Formats: sequence, C-alpha cells, structure tokens
Amino acid sequence: MVFGHGFQNPLTANTQQDASLGKIPSQNDTTQKAAMNLLIDNTSPILGSDNAPITMIEFGDYQCFYCNQFYHTTEPDIVKNYINTGKVRMVFKDFVIIGQDSVNAAHAAHCAQEQGKFWEYHDALYNNWNGENTGWASSANLRAFAKDVELNATQFGQCMTQSRYISTVQGSLSDAKNLGLTGTPDFFIIAPDRSVTKIVGAQPYDVFDGLFKSKLKS
Repeated sequence: MVFGHGFQNPLTANTQQDASLGKIPSQNDTTQKAAMNLLIDNTSPILGSDNAPITMIEFGDYQCFYCNQFYHTTEPDIVKNYINTGKVRMVFKDFVIIGQDSVNAAHAAHCAQEQGKFWEYHDALYNNWNGENTGWASSANLRAFAKDVELNATQFGQCMTQSRYISTVQGSLSDAKNLGLTGTPDFFIIAPDRSVTKIVGAQPYDVFDGLFKSKLKS
C-alpha cells in the first residue's frame, strides 16, 4: 500500500448512501474492512497533504475519454481549491479496461513513481491523450514521455522491461471489479468522519465542491 507517510487507514469507516452520487451498501465490520481495503490498496502516492481531512480516490484508465475530460476540466479546480490548500488528498487507482496500451500506460506511471514522479508522468499521459487504442500510448511514446518529465531513461526502461509493477496494476483492476465498478472514471470520497461517498463518472466541479464543503462542515 502506498498511501504515504502519516496516512491513517480508515478501516473503521462508516458507510453512507447518497442517491444522487451513488452508494456503498451497509456492511458488517468484516465486510466493511474488506471493502475499504479495495479502496486503499494498489494506489498511487498521495497528491496533496498526508494530513488532509478528505481523501479522494479516482479509478481511471489513461485511454478513457471521460477520464481525460475530467483531468482537463474538473481536476485543476479541485487541485487549486482543495488539494493545494490542504483540505483534500488524492490518490489514483488503475481500472485498465480499454486495451493493452491502458495497461502499459498505467505500468509506466508506476515506473515513474520509482523516481518520485508518478504525478508528473500521470499528467504527461493525459496531456498527450489522443483517443482510445490509437497508438498514442505505444512503448516508444511512453519512453518519450519519460524523457519529457526527466526520468532516468535506463532505470525507466528496465522497470518497463521487467514489468515490476504489473501486480499493482492488476491488483487495482481486481479491486475495481470487486467494488462492482463498470466504467471510468469513478470516485470514492472518504470524509473526516470516515464515511464514504461514491461519485460516478466525470461529474462537473460543482458536484465535488458541494460534497467537499458538506463534509468539511459535518
């Protein structure tokens, strides 16, 4: 698990239903803990403060049109108003459902993580997005993106060749399936009281803003 230093595992999280945003069903303690593990295992490093009161978990596929749309239209305001101000921390989980290039791109981001640049590489992938299964995430292009974010090319290449993080990518995919997810992006918001709210799809900023404000007041 790579949630970062200082993260308190919210295994005793309460569950909550919100008809407009989706829900996590009521569960007994054992099932509840298992469901929470599906959210917090096989993740990226934290974006934001380890001590932020709200955790946002995104399940995404780098080839996904709507994930790319979210990245460009909604995520910047979340980063500016909530992540950079210490109110929300974000992690990314791979739900690679479109094709092999999705798997390769996800693995490449974890290889970049070895050099402390997961989020820079994550951004490079979305900034170079060019459709689904069009070849933009080819092996050659993934190496080019590594150069763009100033990774050590030899280390990155060895990581890719050795498939060092394929178990993380496959584990995250399995987590998503076990949570019943069927598309990307999907989000889970863990509030300060450890309740969990699911947001389905690339919703506009106002949906996240309203939820964050509500949870910070409660």
